[in-house]
Amino acid sequence: MADEQISAQLVVLDASDNVAVARTNIAAGTPLTCGGADFAALDPVPAGHKISVRPIKRGEAVKKYGQIIGQATSDTRPGEHVHSHNLAIVDVHADYAACSQIPDPPAPITDRTFEGYVRANGKVGTRNYLAVISTVNCSASVAKFIAQRFPPEELAKYPNIDGVIAFKHEAGCAMQYQGDAHHTLNRLMAGIARHPNVGGFLLVGLGCETGAMGYLLQEQNLVQIEGVGGPDRPGPLVLSMQDMGGTLKTVEAGIAQVSQMLPQVNDVRRQTVSASHLCVGLECGGSDGNSGVTANPALGIASDRIVACGGTAILSETSEVYGAEHLLTRRAVSPQVADKLVERIEWWKHYVSLFGAQLDNNPSPGNKAGGLTTIAEKSLGAVAKAGSTALVDVYQYAEPVEAKGLVFMDTPGYDPASVTGMVAGGANVVCFTTGRGSCFGCKPTPSIKIATNTPMYDRMLPDMDINAGSVLEGESITSAGERIFEEILAVASGKPTKSEQQNIGDEEFVPWLVGPTL
Repeated sequence: MADEQISAQLVVLDASDNVAVARTNIAAGTPLTCGGADFAALDPVPAGHKISVRPIKRGEAVKKYGQIIGQATSDTRPGEHVHSHNLAIVDVHADYAACSQIPDPPAPITDRTFEGYVRANGKVGTRNYLAVISTVNCSASVAKFIAQRFPPEELAKYPNIDGVIAFKHEAGCAMQYQGDAHHTLNRLMAGIARHPNVGGFLLVGLGCETGAMGYLLQEQNLVQIEGVGGPDRPGPLVLSMQDMGGTLKTVEAGIAQVSQMLPQVNDVRRQTVSASHLCVGLECGGSDGNSGVTANPALGIASDRIVACGGTAILSETSEVYGAEHLLTRRAVSPQVADKLVERIEWWKHYVSLFGAQLDNNPSPGNKAGGLTTIAEKSLGAVAKAGSTALVDVYQYAEPVEAKGLVFMDTPGYDPASVTGMVAGGANVVCFTTGRGSCFGCKPTPSIKIATNTPMYDRMLPDMDINAGSVLEGESITSAGERIFEEILAVASGKPTKSEQQNIGDEEFVPWLVGPTL
């Protein structure tokens, strides 16, 4: 977005747009100028909401970002508020044009580094946690009780350990053995166990569940989680409540096991490493009309920098790229990659139809209050987080991400479940843009919160790390993106995020498991 597209009251994102975004609250009668035309606001328009800048006939396409976000349901005059009362989604029949706009690789950035924890398998962590992983809800309390025994004051003598976390959830049984949910849960737990931000782990299960504990015990192979263990990663250690003799005995045994592991987990030091080891999850939640104007495109600039460094940026939330997926398929490096994304979109259409829902049921009430009207509008803004580089691969939920460059992971739009998948896939930093004010942490991975507007940033300063609302006050998108990139490097090196300062992130492990509960 060029700076000259911002006026005192309005932001126009593309010359072909017939709506603009209100920078601030606009009162009815306020004189406005756009594209050389003078008119007055005919309605009060809240900040972040859309206002017509030229006549729009009923049935005509409404354009924002140079893309169609819906069609007018009534004739609209310049100066009218454009929202749910006069704008509706249209059937999305995008021209995917796979691989038609593959961008050239960005100029390499070879001199940027951060201070990380180098693991035996070559992965690099930005934090160093010890994980107590519950394999089934039946052992969730035990995992929690074990972790609670190691509060910060108890860990003070282990300065290189960020904490002991209990990864607990509501699943692990009553699912088809070797079915989709079973495999997904195993991927999730394996992803946490081998995560570069986890220096050691303990598995705790009941003993008879369908999930990983039952799988491990039935197969009599305690190393089903591939790639864990090693000289700097104690494990795998597995406790079965039924074998141990119940809750109290398992808690006691778990505390003893963790106590033995702590010195070894602590025996690491940060080292200077290339920024190519960054794997950054891109998330937006509590979005508003400014998300696609400020924070998301600024994060896109930072994403491009990560890719230029040789790192990985993970875009996600399949239900929130619907209506904008053609922008990604055109950047796909091969027809196979484009087809993988389209297949996920089609799967989602089928999946939601089973429940009588539609993908365009989004945006949420909070999104609409913030100025977003249709799923296409929300998705076009969300995709801006992906920057401008080529799409190199598409991954299933919680699948290990091995590719370098921009990738996509199939996740729901629900933020905790989406971030859980990216973290399990290997994200060692998360960047989370928000316009309404989402307060989110996601241990073991630090979460950088990026505000889309200054009033919310000021109001929620204890939760927000970066203010991208400055773009509406004259800062360039490039400058804001560079600030985000620098913050990523600082956080990767150990700078605590606002959510970490408040110890947020123990409750946000939310697996997305598709399938019946049996």
